[in-house]
Amino acid sequence: MKQPHKPEKAYKNLEFLNSSNARQIRILSEFLEPYYRFKKFKIDSTVVFFGSARILSREMAKQHLFDSDAVYKQEQTPENQEKLEAARLQLRLSFYYEEAVRLSKMITEWAMAEAKPDRQKIYICSGGGPGIMEAANKGADQANGKSIGLNISIPMEQFPNHYISEELSFEFHYFFMRKYWFVYLAKALVVFPGGFGTLDEMMEVLTLIQTRKINRPLPIIIFGQDYWREVINLEAMVRWGTISKKDLDLFHFVSDAEEAFEIIKDRIQLRP
Repeated sequence: MKQPHKPEKAYKNLEFLNSSNARQIRILSEFLEPYYRFKKFKIDSTVVFFGSARILSREMAKQHLFDSDAVYKQEQTPENQEKLEAARLQLRLSFYYEEAVRLSKMITEWAMAEAKPDRQKIYICSGGGPGIMEAANKGADQANGKSIGLNISIPMEQFPNHYISEELSFEFHYFFMRKYWFVYLAKALVVFPGGFGTLDEMMEVLTLIQTRKINRPLPIIIFGQDYWREVINLEAMVRWGTISKKDLDLFHFVSDAEEAFEIIKDRIQLRP
């Protein structure tokens, strides 16, 4: 007698779970899995670092400039000159990588000094990739603390940097769920020079604060006036009336890690 076929349970059916019909389940998973993991490790407060994945460390930027200069000296073409100028800008930007490392280390040391045994009060959280994200996780690692990486799967594959604490490394498919977890636990945001992604993240949070969808204190600290004032003319937005003058008080421009750290310490109340 033929044995009846035993079908796979729906929650084990990978073909279904990876189909468009199960999108709601996948979205819910990206909410629930991080929620219970953060709960397991008793994490309820983060300082989030935003910034470009393309910014190099000082050491790497110097090497890149050295190599570009050597190539230009051998063949002085417009293309090589353009690459040399780009390498010089990368060296300038590397300042922010090093400041991100320093600030992250300061915050983590402070959080651990104020903590109960074996528990940080504040965790550094980054987008999990290279550049400023790597620098943020690196600083926490140098302080012997733990840090979070909220990585995102994108066509130009972004792999998690190796400074993230293994148990706090996440991989997201949906940008909006990743953004939710950036903001939900955040007690402060630190924004370094960046591209479309950094602009998107910063502007969305500013909009949420401006419209009072976020109604708790959330200081936004912006590094690099020379970069940001060239990229975004905020005063022009005030002049044209598309934002109000008081909206400029939603963030703080800073020049170095010490200045940023003082704002964070002043604005964040660490609970006993």
